[in-house]
Amino acid sequence: MSMAVDELAERIRMALPPNLHYVEKRMFGGIAFMLRGNMLVCPMKDGSMLARVGKDGMDDALAVPGATIMDMAGRSMSGFVVVSGDAIEDDETLRVWIGRCSRFVETLPPK
Repeated sequence: MSMAVDELAERIRMALPPNLHYVEKRMFGGIAFMLRGNMLVCPMKDGSMLARVGKDGMDDALAVPGATIMDMAGRSMSGFVVVSGDAIEDDETLRVWIGRCSRFVETLPPK
């Protein structure tokens, strides 16, 4: 893993609510933070963060500066956005993104 992944992963750990029971899983060349078996967020090697917002949350998420559609090998991943590292430098902004993702992922059935 890269230093950027490690640093962002630690910031995510600190930003996650203490009552949120999450699991860390190696995925996408980094660590995915999982809630009830569903991916919540994942730090990327360039310091950005993959965020799961759901199909219905895409428009609102993409309206936030620094958020773009997740593109993997030329295919967009519906329900996921990439948030640039610059956009989540502030810990409060990181917590807001985690909250946005948590609200969506909590609607999904456990895996």
